[in-house]
Amino acid sequence: MRSAKDFFRPLAVGAPAPVREVPFRPSRMIHFFDPSNEKMAAKVPSIASKVDVLLGNLEDAVAADRKEAARAGLVEIAKATEFGETQLWTRINSLDSPWALDDLLTLVTEIGHKLDVVMVPKVEGAEDIHYVDRLLAQLEAKAGLTRPILVHAILETASGVANVEEIAGASPRMQGISLGPADLAASRRMKTTRVGGGHPGYLVREDPKGLPDIDGAPELPRITYQQDLWHYTIARMVDACAAHGILPYYGPFGDIKDVLACEDQFRNAFLLGCVGAWSLHPVQIDIAKKVFSPAPADVAWARRVIDAMGDGTGAVMIDGKMQDDATFKQCQVVAELADALAARDPELAKAYDAAYEAVQRAAQKEQS
Repeated sequence: MRSAKDFFRPLAVGAPAPVREVPFRPSRMIHFFDPSNEKMAAKVPSIASKVDVLLGNLEDAVAADRKEAARAGLVEIAKATEFGETQLWTRINSLDSPWALDDLLTLVTEIGHKLDVVMVPKVEGAEDIHYVDRLLAQLEAKAGLTRPILVHAILETASGVANVEEIAGASPRMQGISLGPADLAASRRMKTTRVGGGHPGYLVREDPKGLPDIDGAPELPRITYQQDLWHYTIARMVDACAAHGILPYYGPFGDIKDVLACEDQFRNAFLLGCVGAWSLHPVQIDIAKKVFSPAPADVAWARRVIDAMGDGTGAVMIDGKMQDDATFKQCQVVAELADALAARDPELAKAYDAAYEAVQRAAQKEQS
C-alpha cells in the first residue's frame, strides 16, 4: 500500500502532478461517435458545439476489423478540430483486449494535449485503475504533457459493483464512473435484453381488493407499478462517487425511438445525484441537456432560500415551508450547478435570471 504522502506525487519521472480536486465542468451529455465512420466523423465539428463532452468510441460498438481505423480516425479528428469549451474523451478497449495498450500508446503521445478523459470499460477493481494510472504517467512524461489525463471507469460487471468504493478512490486521476447496464445485466445473469431503462416484468402489484364472491365473480383488477432495475446500482455508485469527490453518470439508453422513457430514466438518475448520461444519437442530446439542467423554477427557489438564510444557520419560514441548514445545503447544490451551466449556456443563463427576477418581484409584491 502506498503512503498517503505519496498519493499526489507523479507515478513517473517527468509526469505532471496529479490533480487534488476533480474540476467540475458541465458534462450533461457524453456524446459517443465512431471515429472509423466517415459519416459520423464529418459531423464532429457541428456536433462539438452542441455537447458538453464528445467521446471517440474505440470499444464495443466498433467491429474488430475497424479498431485500428477508429484509433487513427480519432487522432486525425482531434488534430483537425478545435473543441473550444467542449471536452474530448475517448473510450478505449477493455484491458483484457489486444487493442487497449496500443490505444493508450497512440492517443496519449499523439493527442494527449487535447484529450481530457480516458474512459476505461469493464473495470473490475482498483487494480485496473492502478495499471492505467501508472501507464498514463509514463506516457504523459514521454509526450511532455503539462496536465494529467483523467480516468473514468464504467461499472458493468458484478465485480465492479462489489468493488465500486475502491474503484472510486483508486487514483487522483479518477474523474467519475458511469453505469454500463447492458454488460452489467449479462454479468449478473439478469433476464433482460434491453440496453438500460426499465422492464415491464419488474413490477409490484397492489394488494387484492376483495375475494371472489360465492357466485364465482372474478377478482377485481389489481394495479401494477413498474420498478427501476437500476435503482440500487445507481444509488451505490452515486454514494461511492460522492465519498471520493468524483462524478457519477448514467450510461446508455438503447431505445433511441422511445424518447419519453429515455427522459424518465435520465431524470431518475439526475434526481439520485448523477450529473449526466451518455447520448448515443443526436436526439438524446437535447434530452440530456434538458434533464441534467435544473429547472428555472427550482433554481429561482434555491436562490431565494439562500438569500433568506444568509450564512446558512438557523431556520426561516418561506411560503409556509421551514428552511434550515440542511435545506440551505440542498439549495446550494442546485444553485451552484445552475451557475456552472449558465456560464456555458447563455440561453439557460437568461432563463435562470428571468425566473429569479419573477420570484423576487412576487416576494416584493407580497411584502407590500
